Amino acid sequence: MQDDTTQAQTLPMTGTLDSRIGPLAFEGGYPTAESLTRLYDELDFQRAVQTYLWAIPLVSFAQWQEAHETVFDQQDGDLVLTTSFRDKLPILTANDTTPYVVGFLNLQRTGPLVIDYPKGQTAGGILDFWQRPITDLGLTGPDKGEGGKYLVLAPDQEAPLDVESYHIVQSPTNNLFHAFRVLTTDPQETEALNASYQAYAYAQRANPRQTRIILGTGKTWSSWPGSSLDYWRLLAKMLNEEPVHERDRMMVAMLKPLGIEKGKPFQPDARQQQILEQAAVVGEAMARSLSYAKRQPEAHIWPGTHWKNAVLLEANQETEHHTALDERTAWFYEAVTLSAGMTTTTPGLGQQYIGIQKDREGDWLQGGNCYTLRVPPHAPVKQFWSITLYDTETRCFIDTPYNIAGVDSRGDLIQNADGSVDLYFAPTAPTGKETNWAPTLPDRGWFAYFRFYAPTEPYFERIWTLPDIEKVK
Repeated sequence: MQDDTTQAQTLPMTGTLDSRIGPLAFEGGYPTAESLTRLYDELDFQRAVQTYLWAIPLVSFAQWQEAHETVFDQQDGDLVLTTSFRDKLPILTANDTTPYVVGFLNLQRTGPLVIDYPKGQTAGGILDFWQRPITDLGLTGPDKGEGGKYLVLAPDQEAPLDVESYHIVQSPTNNLFHAFRVLTTDPQETEALNASYQAYAYAQRANPRQTRIILGTGKTWSSWPGSSLDYWRLLAKMLNEEPVHERDRMMVAMLKPLGIEKGKPFQPDARQQQILEQAAVVGEAMARSLSYAKRQPEAHIWPGTHWKNAVLLEANQETEHHTALDERTAWFYEAVTLSAGMTTTTPGLGQQYIGIQKDREGDWLQGGNCYTLRVPPHAPVKQFWSITLYDTETRCFIDTPYNIAGVDSRGDLIQNADGSVDLYFAPTAPTGKETNWAPTLPDRGWFAYFRFYAPTEPYFERIWTLPDIEKVK
C-alpha cells in the first residue's frame, strides 16, 4: 500500500495545499490574494533565473565591450592589445601564453564595415554577440593567409553593388567581436602586421579612419558585470540593440514581466528589482555549479579521475534537436569565445581544453594547500601543452605578486628520468622546483585548465592519461 504522503497532491476547490514554495490557499477553486502574490513572485523569479542562464554569453560580451569603450576609449574598429599577466588579469580564463588583439564594434553605428586584413602568418576571426563564429580571418579564413578585404554587414544591411573584390560576411547581430593574433615570433613582423589591420566604415573607404591598436596596460576593469542589477541593465541594452532570433522569442517573452522589454528603457520597479537581484544570485550559483560540477556523462575524460571536458558544445552551440543550453552556460560562465579549432576532433589540429576542480580524494582545490601533478612522458601534442590556474570567483588568473598563471611545456622544466614532469601548486614554491610551480592564494578556491595544442591520436583514443592532482600531506 502506498504511503499517503508520497501521493501527488491536486489543487483543492477550497482549502490549502502545501508546496515547495509555501502554502497555497484556494477559495472555490480560485487562488487567494496571498497565494496569487506568492505564485506570481515565484513565476517571475523562476523566469528571471532561467533568462539569466540563457543570456550569459550575450551579457559577457556586452560587459567586455563596455569596458573597452569606457576604460580604453575604444571606438568602432579599434583594437586593444593585451600581452602581460597584469594586462590579461581581467579576462575570463585567459591563456597566459597568447597575446590578445581584440575589438568590439556596432554595425548600426558604422554601416557596412570593411576589414582590410593583412597578408601573413596570422589567425583571426569575427564572432556575433552570442559568441558564435561568423568567419575566420587569415590562414583559416577565406583569404587563406593572403590577406584581403572583408565587407561585414548587419542583419538588415545589403551589400553595395561594387564589391566584387570583397569577402562578404553577413552577421546575425549588430554588435561584433573581432580579433586576430600574429603567429610569427619576429617582433618587427608582428608590429608591421598589427599596424596593417584596418577596420573602417565602407562609406569612408576613400578616406578611412586609422584603426588604433590600444595598449591594454595599467587599467582597472572587469569582464563580468559589477553588480547583479548591472547584469540585467546590460541584457536590456543588448535586447534593444539586437534583433530577436526565432530560437530566443520565448526567452524574451519571459523578461517582459520583469521590466525588460525590447523598445523600452530598463526601469524596473521595486518589486521587479528585488526579484532580478535575487535571481542573479541564484542564477550565478547555478551557472557556477554547471561549470565546476558538470553532470553530463560525456564530460568525463578518463574513468577514475576528476578531469573533465571544459568544452561540451560545438562552436555554433547547436545539437540535432536543441540548443546546448547547460553546456553553453557552463562554458561562457567561465570563459569567452569559442571557435571550431577548440572543438575539432581531428588529430594534429586545434586545441583541446580539459578542466579540474577537485583533487584525487574528491575535495575541492583550495589555495592554502600544496598540490602536485605528475604529467606523464610523451604528452600527445604536436606543439605544446600548458596548465593555467584560475580563481573560482573571478574565473581569471589568481592575482598573486608573482605574476605567474601556470606552467608551459616550452619552459625550462625539471624532468624526471622517464621524461615525466612533476608540477606544484601552492602559495610558495618548493625549494629547487620554482620552474615547475604555479602560485595559489590561501582562502581562495582555484581550478585549472590543461590545454593540448595540436593534440594527437593518443589523446582522442584515451591511450595517454593524465592523473589527478594530489594534495601533499
